[in-house]
Amino acid sequence: MEFETIEVKKEGTLAWLILNRPDKLNALNLKLLEELYQAVKNFDSDNDVRVIIITGKGKAFCAGADITQFTELTPVNAWKFAKRGREVMDFIESIGKPTIAMINGYALGGGLELALACDIRVASEEAQLGLPEINLGIYPGYGGTQRLTRIVGKGKALEMMMTGDRIPARDAERYGLVNSVYPSADLEKETRKLAEKISEKSPVALSLIKEIVNRGIDSSLLTGLSMESLGWGTIFSTEDKKEGVDAFLKKRKPNFKGI
Repeated sequence: MEFETIEVKKEGTLAWLILNRPDKLNALNLKLLEELYQAVKNFDSDNDVRVIIITGKGKAFCAGADITQFTELTPVNAWKFAKRGREVMDFIESIGKPTIAMINGYALGGGLELALACDIRVASEEAQLGLPEINLGIYPGYGGTQRLTRIVGKGKALEMMMTGDRIPARDAERYGLVNSVYPSADLEKETRKLAEKISEKSPVALSLIKEIVNRGIDSSLLTGLSMESLGWGTIFSTEDKKEGVDAFLKKRKPNFKGI
């Protein structure tokens, strides 16, 4: 399937989704949001794909929503735009396959919210991250108020949103906002290495880990622990569990099938 605003490619079990509006710093408009949704949906249903990597072309990961649209938005259309953006981010977070945001440059506003919807975030040393919507007299509308707070804590999230300041990648790593930071020249290599390592694990176990963590974080501890136990019991019915145990006992590398 051909897309206008993104590029897609597959490397074995890895799928790459590259935002492709470099002249606009990969800013999000409705076209890009819809193509992003469709591309992620396609990869999610592709049994050959184990890990999805999202990044941007040029010097930005994604600089946020395309502000040129804002002057034309009525309140109702603004609500619909925010709702659709949040639905796309929710979908990315909810799929069963691991997702990695490879933050190669600016990740601002909706761009950071896109990264927040991914499971893991890695960044180049030159990357800058922030939610600068306050400088426009608005606030994050694609899930940033909720996801950022859950990742970095209430105080730091409020500071970032209330000041609109950008933070460098090394500080973002210190706050737990990104998992790892690498020199730009090594970013793709290190991201691929991480993705390949994850892709060798059981797809069933990976999917259950995501589901239990994402649902458990908004539940009571007891509810989360109950989900963990139920999922742990369920996974004992899978071929992947049998393969993993057999491989361990025979001191060989497992070959997980996702069944």
